[in-house]
Amino acid sequence: MTEFLNDWGISLMVFLPLVGAVLLAFVPAKDEESIKLVALVASLATAAVGVLLIWNFDFDAAQTLQYDVNTGWIDIVNARYHVALDGISLPLIALTLLVVPLVIIYSWNHIPAPGNPKVFLMLILVLHTGMLGSFVAQDLVLFFVFFEVVLLPMYFMIGVWGGEDRLYAAIKFFLYTLFGSALMLVSFLALYWSAGSTTFDMVELAQEVAARDISLTTQVLIFGGMFLGFGIKVPMFPFHTWLPDAHTQAPTQGSVILAAVLLKLGTYGFVRIAIPILPEAAVEWAPWIGLLSVIGIIYGALGCLAQTDMKRLIAFSSVAHMGYVMLGIATLTSFGINAAIFGMVAHGLITGMLFFIAGSIKDRYHTLEIKRLGGLLVQAPRMGWILGFCTMASLGLPGLAGFWGEFPAILAAYNPADGVSQTLFRVYMVIAAIGTVFAAGYLLWLLQRTAFGTPSEEFAEDPEITDMVATEWISWTPLLILIVVFGFVPGIIFGITNPAVIEGLQALSQGAR
Repeated sequence: MTEFLNDWGISLMVFLPLVGAVLLAFVPAKDEESIKLVALVASLATAAVGVLLIWNFDFDAAQTLQYDVNTGWIDIVNARYHVALDGISLPLIALTLLVVPLVIIYSWNHIPAPGNPKVFLMLILVLHTGMLGSFVAQDLVLFFVFFEVVLLPMYFMIGVWGGEDRLYAAIKFFLYTLFGSALMLVSFLALYWSAGSTTFDMVELAQEVAARDISLTTQVLIFGGMFLGFGIKVPMFPFHTWLPDAHTQAPTQGSVILAAVLLKLGTYGFVRIAIPILPEAAVEWAPWIGLLSVIGIIYGALGCLAQTDMKRLIAFSSVAHMGYVMLGIATLTSFGINAAIFGMVAHGLITGMLFFIAGSIKDRYHTLEIKRLGGLLVQAPRMGWILGFCTMASLGLPGLAGFWGEFPAILAAYNPADGVSQTLFRVYMVIAAIGTVFAAGYLLWLLQRTAFGTPSEEFAEDPEITDMVATEWISWTPLLILIVVFGFVPGIIFGITNPAVIEGLQALSQGAR
């Protein structure tokens, strides 16, 4: 079994969802139950392979690439099919393997108009392959291919199954992320040529950049291209404007996947590619990344206070929360980057849950306009309590996962890496801490307006407003449990990521010496 997993495990995990999407093409469109069953089985089979990989993962050597497969792929451009797992990618792989089956279970009785579950679920499975592939790719060209695979399915999910302004939101999402991807690709090529390399392999390329005396100016420019490509995907201020529109118009399933996993491709790109390969440029860029991060924290929070739509408010909260992740990364310390990876997972669980709840509220009330909502604790008390729980987790209440995504990132800013302005980052720390107060303000305001009070006359006698159903319980319970577990035992994630993060920062410490 171990030999099979070493040779085929990762590839099987990555491409099983794609096989499921192909099988769905042969299922009659009228047979909705079979379509949903095939999609669910494909996602669960993928999760089963992933669980086997995690079970057999050597946690004592989390800093080394495991299940390493490195074979020829596109020889003419020196691109290789190189995939592997380590402590940095493992938590994000686990998050992806969890979220997608839960989204498919939720879709069982929540397929958005205009229907057509066959194509809808096929797109989710293609997204699944793209996300998993991005987290295991160890070759820049392969990473770029998987990074781009997620673009079209999400475009169609927003453009076909979205809200009234879905076409505007879909095109905006597509153009922003495509522009960022183009700059990222140019940076990869510039890095390849500058290093005089014969490979796009991430590990070998980092070694070649370290061995070759590339001018700091060149490194800074190449890092800038990566910064734009990954920063748009995060999204960082001021590249964030596509996100509120995409989240607001996307169907619930699209919003959950976008918040829980897709945004992490940008932050993961910084941790996996930009910083380890170009550590000297990272030091030069760190103050600017930190500045944009804290602006995003405050701007996102103020944007939340100005919103009238529940989904749009949650979308702006993502801008603020991802600001904490990027602040942790900008410190260039193992403490900060560990906090950032934990923040990615925590944000995925909590904000994914908030979008699930918003979708279920929309199904019942047919609106997400905050002033029209109210009395959720009266009409659907279980959903109201879960909304309260998730808002507390999102504002960083100690004992829940959100706390460990924010507090360590703020603390890390007190003592950034050598070569990075300590005074400047301590200012950033204070601003980020103030951002937590704003977070409490807009989240408690949202909870008070939607859950408390009495139902408005418009919905007081509406028979459609019922409490939670079975598919919601099944799809939400694992996320709620993990929010508590990671809140009380954060070492589960920190213990996995820390050795790999320290290994990834070796080039930075060597450059400092």
